[in-house]
Amino acid sequence: MIRITNATKQQADTISTLIMLAMNHECCKNFAGEKHTLEDFHKMMTRLVEREDSQYSYKNTLVALDEVSKAVIGICVSYDGADLHTLRKAFIEEALKEFGIDYSGIDDETGKGELYIDSLAVDKRFRKMGIASALLKATLEKAKALNIPLTGLLVDCGNPKAEQLYTRLGFKFVNDAAWGGHKMKHLQR
Repeated sequence: MIRITNATKQQADTISTLIMLAMNHECCKNFAGEKHTLEDFHKMMTRLVEREDSQYSYKNTLVALDEVSKAVIGICVSYDGADLHTLRKAFIEEALKEFGIDYSGIDDETGKGELYIDSLAVDKRFRKMGIASALLKATLEKAKALNIPLTGLLVDCGNPKAEQLYTRLGFKFVNDAAWGGHKMKHLQR
C-alpha cells in the first residue's frame, strides 16, 4: 500500500534523487557541466528541494510513501506556471554558485494558466504498481484545488511508455518542445 501526501524538508535527499531520475542523468550531467559530477548536481538539487522559493521545493512536491517503511518511493513536483520565473531564480542562483554556469537565458517550459508537472518519478523497485498514476491523479486534484484550468508537462520523445501513461489519463498533445538537449512533447489536460 502507498499513501500520497505533501513532502517534507527532511525528504529532500530522496526527492532530489528521484528528480534526477525524472530528468535523466545525461541531462543532469549536461546542466552540471564538464568539470562537475552527478554527485555535485545532486548536492545542488538537494539544496533546491530544501528551499521554499525553488521550483523543486518540497513545498511543490507530492510524495508516494510506502505504508510499511514510510520511505519515499515516488514524487511529483508541480507548480503554477505563472510563478516559473520567480521560482527559477533559485536554480539560476544555485547553478551559478555550484557550477559557474549562468542559466538565466533558459527557455520557459510552462506559463500562466497551467499547473506544470516539472518532475514525476517512481523508484525503479516500485514501478508498474500504479504509483505514477496515483501521483498524477493527486496532482490533477491539486490543480483543481488551486483553480488552475490546465495541467501540463513535457515528455521526452524517447519515452513512449511515459507518453502512453499521460494520454491514458487524458493528456493531449499541444506542441513540440525541447528541454535539456532533448526533443520533447508538451502535453496538457
